[in-house]
Amino acid sequence: MEWTWRARGVKLVRKIVTRRRSCAKSTGRISVDEAGSEVNQTMYKGLIGSLLYLTASRPDIMFVVCLCARFMSGPKESYLKAAKRILKYLKGTISMGLWYPSHSPIHLVGYSDSDFAGCKLDKKSTSETCHLLGSSLISWHSKKQACVALSTAEAEYIAAGSCCAQILWIKQQLEDFGLKINKVPLLCDNTSAVNLTQNQIRHHFILDHINNGDCEIKFVSTESQLADIFTKPLSKDMFYSLRNELGILDMHALP
Repeated sequence: MEWTWRARGVKLVRKIVTRRRSCAKSTGRISVDEAGSEVNQTMYKGLIGSLLYLTASRPDIMFVVCLCARFMSGPKESYLKAAKRILKYLKGTISMGLWYPSHSPIHLVGYSDSDFAGCKLDKKSTSETCHLLGSSLISWHSKKQACVALSTAEAEYIAAGSCCAQILWIKQQLEDFGLKINKVPLLCDNTSAVNLTQNQIRHHFILDHINNGDCEIKFVSTESQLADIFTKPLSKDMFYSLRNELGILDMHALP
């Protein structure tokens, strides 16, 4: 029976992260379903609230849960169907969780990414960041930006600013434990955004902290961008690869 549920879980992962038709017949996204039948709002809000709570230990569902959370006002049956897929995926991967090895080296790194104009309601972008201490994921973030970005570079720059702010907070926490880390790598996969942060003509938030030695922004290829898992639907192989890189592992497969 356990093997059966695992097999089903693999199929449901594909539906969640690689599905090209969403429950509202959009391309890889959940969009407005005005013609759909309504469902119990209290029940839907309770379900999404529970899933949001679970993202504290299962970052692999952050992207889809945040999408479903955007439709808690006047939920439709199609949105509930998408949320149920998440539950089925979780049931098929119930033994998975974050792995924190005891002998991981102490070095901090941040990953920054954005989904330009990803929201089909208002064309706002979404900022996604994650931070690793050694090989351990200690912070992850996915939030729609407050304003509409006019370009991919602008959306990536806003996300990098959020990542930089989180780096400063983590650095302060580590200093309270006697660990001082400078020039924390901030990895971004957009060369225009990287160049913008290094523009010495204009004074801005990230440049200030680069000059202070708090962080240093670097380019990373899209294939190595760990924050991609919080950004958009991915292919099955890419999803599995990033999930493993983030330390979300099956406890039965651990040595």
